Order: sequence, then C-alpha cells, then structure tokens
Amino acid sequence: MSAVPKRILPVIAISQFAGTSVWFAINAVMADLQRDVALPAAAVGWLTASVQIGFIAGTFGFALLSIADRFSPRMVFLVCSLLAGALAAATALLPPELKLLLALRFLTGVALAGIYPVGMKIAAGWFAQGLGWALGVLVGALVVGSALPFALRALGASWSWQAVMLAIAAVATGGGLLMHAFVPDGPHLAPAARITPRALAVIWSDRAVRASAFGYFGHMWELYAFFVLIPAIVATRFQGAAAAWWVAITMALGGVACVAGGALARRVGGSRVAAFQLASSGLCALLAPWLLEAPLWAWGAWLLWWGATVLWWGATVSGDSPQFSALTAANAPRAMVGSVLTFVNAIGFTLSTATITLFAALAARGPLAQVLPWLAVGPAIGLAFLAPLWKAAR
Repeated sequence: MSAVPKRILPVIAISQFAGTSVWFAINAVMADLQRDVALPAAAVGWLTASVQIGFIAGTFGFALLSIADRFSPRMVFLVCSLLAGALAAATALLPPELKLLLALRFLTGVALAGIYPVGMKIAAGWFAQGLGWALGVLVGALVVGSALPFALRALGASWSWQAVMLAIAAVATGGGLLMHAFVPDGPHLAPAARITPRALAVIWSDRAVRASAFGYFGHMWELYAFFVLIPAIVATRFQGAAAAWWVAITMALGGVACVAGGALARRVGGSRVAAFQLASSGLCALLAPWLLEAPLWAWGAWLLWWGATVLWWGATVSGDSPQFSALTAANAPRAMVGSVLTFVNAIGFTLSTATITLFAALAARGPLAQVLPWLAVGPAIGLAFLAPLWKAAR
C-alpha cells in the first residue's frame, strides 16, 4: 500500500460520497413534494423502488456489455456522475409529475450502477494489498453520501425543495470531476468475469454460499425499507430542520459503523459480526411498539443504534464487501465468483424493491407501531441461514 499515492483513497471516497448523494435525494424533499404537488403518501416507496430497479438494470447492463472493461473506469464514473447530476437538476427544473419523477429516479438508479460498483473497481485497481480496508471505507462513504440530502435539507431549512435538488446535482457533478482529475486508472486494474446463469444454481447448492447469500437477503429485507421509514419515525418527535438532522445523523452513523464493523470483522470474523448485526437490528424492530413512545433519551438511543447496526452488515458479508467476497471465492467455482456476486446483489436489490413499496404502503395506512416489527422478519430468516457460518467460527 506504500506505493499508492496518499490522495487516492480519500479522493475515491469523497467522489463516491458525492456521487451516491443522489440515491435518497428525493426522500429528503418528499414532505415538500407531498405538500406542493399532492403526491400520495405511498409515493415515497414507489420513487425509492424506482431507483432500486434502475440500479439492478444498470448493474446487469454494465456487466453484460463490459462497460467498465471496454472504457476507462474513471471515464465511466465521470459520465455517470454527470448524468446523475443532470437528472437531479431535471427533477428540480421539470414539472414534478409522478410519472416523470418515476422515470427520472429509474435513470438515476442506472447512473448509480456506474458510480458505486465502478468506484469499487477503481479502488481495486489501486489496492492489490489492503483492498478490504479500502472497500470498507468506500461502503461507509456511500452510506454517508446517502445521508447528505437530509443534511442539506436541515442546513437549508428555508430553501425550496428545488434548491436542495440543485445542490445535490452540483455535489454529484463535482464528485465525478474530482475523480477524473485526481485518480488515474490503477496499475492492478483487472477485467471483470463474464456473467453465467449457472451461478444461480451455485447460490443454492453450495452450503456456505447459500448461508451468506440468504443472510444478505434477510438483511436486504429490512435495510432500504428502514431507510425509507426513518423520516416517518423521526416525524413522531420532530419537524423541520430538527427532523432532517435526526434522519441525516441516523443514516450517517451507519457509515461510521461500516468502517468499524470491517475492523471488528478482521478480529472476530465477518460471520460473527453479521450475526450480531442481524440479531441487534431485528431486536430493534421488535421493540419499536414500546420505544416509539419511550422518553426522548431512550427513543433517540434506540433509533441511532438501529441506524448503526443495520449498516454494520455493509462492512461484513454484504454483496459488495470483501468478507462476503472471500466467502464466495472460497466456496464457489472460481470462474463463477463474479457471477455469483452479481446475482446475489441483483436478488437482494430486487427484494429491497418489494419491501420498500410494501412498508411504505403499510406506513401510509397504519400506525408505525404495527408496521416496524415486521422488519424483523428478514433478520430472523437471515440469522437462521447464516447459523452454519457463525457457529463454525466459534
């Protein structure tokens, strides 16, 4: 790692942070949109799910066409960051009609497929040694970047929702320009493996791969649905800038937990950390009916802890983490490692699309105390599948 210029990892992390800020941008201004253009309460689920669908389509499209192999990854990152910025600006400047917003959010997901995974590939091109630490930092940057729109909403409490979206557009554009200007393609850049449908069978037939994959699916049941519901949870106690700050801090804390979880995983094993995360976040969901009405100190501790533990997985056994990649590489046929990771991510994000829309619709119709405990279903199933790995690690 000593041969890698010191600027490389910080610049990649800042660029990743900036590019992924568009992910939840619409969520940060949803209250304004619902007030100004009478969007239904469930629209937050539809719009967030649209990003997920776009990300899935973009990931497969980029992989099948070998975009990041045919072209310089830093150029792909730049183009997709500029596209993400342009789409955020279009959201602010075009008439805020639901069908148009859904199309813009879908295209934003496609652009994110050229930012998040490609940013990881750029990092892998530089860090032949210490890649796990580098990817842990980048996952943390993604999470903090997702929280940025809420922080901007809090800082600009008097801003219009259009001004917030334009600020996000500028941040995303700046991230692409920063990466292109200061991070050349690394010396260890390697072509991606070709996608083969046979990898789908490996996900189920290999015991260790099945354990980690279905643990990840259980996590994806709750992760993005929880993100979508954080503003509703916070709205039970706070409004305005204070509410936006609580949402931003809850999400950003998960980014810190990603880095901490990665460091802890190296000491006690990724499967143990993942099992603890699933158990902890599931317990937070089950305790929701009582803690929603608890004193402020208990309510705040519960929400912040939930936000932190639900993201620990990002640094342990999720589809993009070094620990999960190591488990997959050790158990899947070597020629299928890339395919297995791609399919696991696609299945996980598809599941998150379903749960986002489901829980957003449920929250629009009923009290949170009856909705939030159902988030624990995913962690419970994930923990059951993951059991062979964390028990073997004892």
